[in-house]
Amino acid sequence: MLTLCTTEKQTAPEKPMAIGEEGNGGPQICRVCGDKATGYHFNVMTCEGCKGFFRRAMKRNIQLRCPFRKGTCEITQKTRRQCQACRLRKCLDSGMKKEMIMSDAAVEQRRALIRSKKGKRIRTQPPGAKSLTEEQQTMIRELMDAQMKTFDTTFSHFKDFRLPEVLSSGREISESLQTPLGEEAVQWSQIRKDLCSVKVSLQLRGEDGSIWNYKPPADSSGKEIFSILPHIADMSTYMFKGIIDFAKVISHFRDLPIEDQISLLKGATFELCQLRFNTMFNAETGTWECGRLSYCLEYPEGGFQQILLEPVLKFHYMLKKLQLHKEEYVLMQAISLFSPDRPGVVQRGVVDQLQERFTIALKAYIEYNRPQPAHRFLFLKVMATLTELRSISAQHTQRLLRIQDIHPFATPLMCELFSTSDG
Repeated sequence: MLTLCTTEKQTAPEKPMAIGEEGNGGPQICRVCGDKATGYHFNVMTCEGCKGFFRRAMKRNIQLRCPFRKGTCEITQKTRRQCQACRLRKCLDSGMKKEMIMSDAAVEQRRALIRSKKGKRIRTQPPGAKSLTEEQQTMIRELMDAQMKTFDTTFSHFKDFRLPEVLSSGREISESLQTPLGEEAVQWSQIRKDLCSVKVSLQLRGEDGSIWNYKPPADSSGKEIFSILPHIADMSTYMFKGIIDFAKVISHFRDLPIEDQISLLKGATFELCQLRFNTMFNAETGTWECGRLSYCLEYPEGGFQQILLEPVLKFHYMLKKLQLHKEEYVLMQAISLFSPDRPGVVQRGVVDQLQERFTIALKAYIEYNRPQPAHRFLFLKVMATLTELRSISAQHTQRLLRIQDIHPFATPLMCELFSTSDG
């Protein structure tokens, strides 16, 4: 069985990962009891049960005592109901704040606002617009669950990566960075053009508050041209692993033959990676904000207009301008993943039907949740961006293969994905 390669640590030898293995991305857990968390409640990542318990306990304002008279009961998902005193203590120790609890009046006001918005949304729907079917709602819930389990938006698990190394003039230049001669010089010229059209600076914020900055060189000499590529390879590999896990959570994907699973992933991983990165993109600053890491575009000669000539960057600006919901992003990921015309796909009819179902669900979601007529063309715009992304993916793969030929920088997982992505 064909496997996709990945790494546990970038500093260690890389090991193959079969499609069925778990990756780094995992669900968030409640800081109090360890159950599946639903978000930040009263300043702490908790489950719905501990959120409700803390609100009730604080509002009752009664003195709780440990029935076991030790005050150090272990609080887990199974034992959390046995001792209210120790559960409340753990809530407070984890950082939950009483002052963040809304009053009954504020809660009712918020509910009234939600009802008002819901009524307005219904009034602004086009004639004939229907709510999503139960099947469509289930599909979206499964995608959102898969996204939450496999996309670490804080990038807290991305730790073992290589940083750019700026070579000083006094250091020996690696043989692979020497200016080549003959036929390779033509390839080198093209690679320099590929890499130097737009440059990326990097900022890393340490846990102790320190800041490390990397700025690309002003010129385009061979000494530093590949400096940031190993780091980008590590980040890409980390993202690719999360996307593989995302696909494996989706029941329709797991039902496909393993050969089709691999073919779909090889064809779609770069596209899904860009869709996820777009959620971290700040179009006002031209910065991807990935937890402690920030990637900022360095404006070359020609300024912002030159930036927009770069297809990948233009795509990010265009997609961000649509201001999509999280549900719309994950539906786009599903539509891209289940593309029946990927090289090597055998059950094309099955995959085509799945893609159509996700596409219809996206259209229904937009029609039901977006005010009309302001968003009457949103679905068409979203589908157009997916078409554009497909074209960009093919160009991007060819560009990376040219660079890899001269200066191998890709991880085994990247090489595996590039190997047959263009057929």
